[in-house]
Amino acid sequence: MPRVRSSWEVPVGVVEELARARADFERGDWSAALTSWLAADPASLTPDDLDSAGAAAYLVGRRDAALDLYERAHEVRLHAGDVPEAVRAAFHLVMICATSGEQSRAAGWLGIAEGLLTEVPVDAVERGYIAFAQMFRSLGRGDLATAAILAETAREAGRRHHDSDLVALGLCSAGRIAIMAGRVADGLALLDEAMTGLLSHGGTPEVFGHVYCTAIEGCQEVRDLARVTEWTSGLHRWCESHPSLVAFTGQCSLHRGQILTGHGAFREAVDEFDSAIERYRAIGSPDAIGQAAYERGEVLRILGDLDAAEASFRLAGESGFDPQPGLALLWTVRDEPRAAAGAASRLLAEVRAPLQRLRVLPGIVEVLIACGDVEVARACSSELDSLAGEFAFDTVRADAASAAATVEIAAGDPMGALPYARKARAAWTRLENPYAAGLAQATIGRVLLVLGDESSARVELEAARAAFLRLGASPAADAVDALLGRSQAARPGGLSEREVEVLGLAAVGRSNQQIAEALVISERTVARHLSNIFTKLDVGSRTAAAAYAYEHGLV
Repeated sequence: MPRVRSSWEVPVGVVEELARARADFERGDWSAALTSWLAADPASLTPDDLDSAGAAAYLVGRRDAALDLYERAHEVRLHAGDVPEAVRAAFHLVMICATSGEQSRAAGWLGIAEGLLTEVPVDAVERGYIAFAQMFRSLGRGDLATAAILAETAREAGRRHHDSDLVALGLCSAGRIAIMAGRVADGLALLDEAMTGLLSHGGTPEVFGHVYCTAIEGCQEVRDLARVTEWTSGLHRWCESHPSLVAFTGQCSLHRGQILTGHGAFREAVDEFDSAIERYRAIGSPDAIGQAAYERGEVLRILGDLDAAEASFRLAGESGFDPQPGLALLWTVRDEPRAAAGAASRLLAEVRAPLQRLRVLPGIVEVLIACGDVEVARACSSELDSLAGEFAFDTVRADAASAAATVEIAAGDPMGALPYARKARAAWTRLENPYAAGLAQATIGRVLLVLGDESSARVELEAARAAFLRLGASPAADAVDALLGRSQAARPGGLSEREVEVLGLAAVGRSNQQIAEALVISERTVARHLSNIFTKLDVGSRTAAAAYAYEHGLV
């Protein structure tokens, strides 16, 4: 008579497969571990296996699988009477749902976890994890005071239980909340402490990535680019060391794109933002898609690819991220001042928190100047200067100086603009931001022209123009050309700088797609440029336009 296997016995081969999955997970091969766990008989998985498999699924971007595995872990733990661990599984479900935009589902799991706390010891570490989850609910309500108390509760629970994960989460959250409350120095100190402890004592991969990204975002808010650069580099190394990792790689690409933008590597930045959008889509994170799309739109606007920029801004809006003031700046270029002014006015009324004002004010000043509202622009510039004194970072000071120079020129006071423009150029040069430094240098040249110092002005403008051309920032180069007297009429056929680039590539046989790839613009924009070229040159074909290019030395 065949032997009947009891419910708790597992065949030797399955035991070996599970052991291999656990070993793969511990060494960071989460994809292989998950494959083994998912292939195993569900009845053979221990509660610990279900927890680890849920973590692995989350790390490799399998959100639905992660939710299913953690739900099973919660059910098994609850059925076995292990309420504290059931609460821990519910915590993971809350966090996954919250970070993927399923707020109602996150609230449901948080309610379940809170209900179970009556069966958990008063001093259990799980109470600290639920306090951390409750903190997000308070932040959503705008209750910073309660959120700060809950973050401290989580941190203290972690310290009592020597739980480095919870300590890092609590510290990092307390740092972000302090920054939101205007206590920037205190907040950055807490972020430093969280990062130092994490790097010294380690932590689970999901907490490691979460703390890294949270700290970087906090520093990005206050424009502390030194910390952003340092920690993004560390996050990138960590992501690169785990080839199967998907979670957090979107944030890594986003932050790398922001750094590349600051250094004027615009084409590389677009690639990183594209990567971020793709990775965020893979894990179902619409809010994050919106931010990456906005950043991409800003770079494309600088490069002069307005159609693609507008598409990016619209994607940002569709994903829940306000596309202003970037879209308003684009409208000023397209001669839509009423739309741009309306957006700027709405932003000023709607955005009240200092950190958010810090982000939007530089763009609002530009929009208002373009729309002729100098007095409101001056008020915004003064507010930005006050924020620069409060936050005391070089980037904020540079933004404030640039805005003040722009306002003084528009107000008809070139001599008053000059010291601000010089201060801005020096600051942006120290920060290794060649585009912003070029804008400040062009402003200096413009002021010198007005003051009658034409020779000095030409030196400044020529240098700014060369910088813009190296960066591919054609609109800025065209603006300098106008100041130098190199208007479009001065070029063969009245072509713009970008049109000369497109014509040169078309003349040597490049297709529209190849031109678009070379100049990092859309094929639709290439077609529009070619149409304009044909009209200006009065030619009817690509061949005739190419002949014109060779005749006039444009190739």
